[in-house]
Amino acid sequence: MDLSRRSYHKELLDRNDIPFADIRRNMQELNFINTYLGGHQITVSGLKKIIRHGKPAGLPEILICEIGCGGGDNLKAIAGWCKKNNIHASFIGIDINGDCIEVANDMCRDLKARFIHSDYKKVNFEKKPGIIFSSLFCHHFSNEELVDMLQWMRTNATAGFFINDLHRHIVAYHSIKWLSRIFSKSYLVKNDAPLSVARGFAKQEWMALLHAAEIRQFSIYWKWAFRWLIVAIHEPEPVSLDFQSQHSSH
Repeated sequence: MDLSRRSYHKELLDRNDIPFADIRRNMQELNFINTYLGGHQITVSGLKKIIRHGKPAGLPEILICEIGCGGGDNLKAIAGWCKKNNIHASFIGIDINGDCIEVANDMCRDLKARFIHSDYKKVNFEKKPGIIFSSLFCHHFSNEELVDMLQWMRTNATAGFFINDLHRHIVAYHSIKWLSRIFSKSYLVKNDAPLSVARGFAKQEWMALLHAAEIRQFSIYWKWAFRWLIVAIHEPEPVSLDFQSQHSSH
């Protein structure tokens, strides 16, 4: 696999003829991977970086939306953190795959959450979310589509948005290829996990995408295990010196 540039080979999960039982198994294993390889921790970290700037418009409850929500495991993890920290939140999950929405509804039945079966671009919010995020979603799209996505996230989030996605790296590619081959029982995970890394990003690619979307206030963090966390905060207040230092170092 040539990892010098992004792969555009489609993942099996992008097809519309995958049996529901196989999708459910795939969602279960992705939740396991996110839990034990730190994916959920990175997602919570992105949320914290925006919330520490204050709840949007001083509202007593913050509305958090995930696009490409899959089986709802990310929202479940975020809801758990909000509860522990006495942060009142409600949630929206959007996914174009109806089977994923069914899994998410089942997983998050105890949350104050609404799930929407739709292409995220077609969703019109009655009330815009304070925070919009995606996790392991962006690598499914072309660079041109990602510029549109970044602009949509900026327009529809009142406080800011963040992205948790894969670092395209040879160690990440071969590690997940062998781990999934040994431990996974899902043919979707075995095929798509290494391909997802090949569809992932280098830091300079994220820089170029954000600039193409005319997003100027952002920060990029490298996270274990081979993830990027991109955070864009809508700044009514001045940007701190620490934030400027973080941005200028990329």
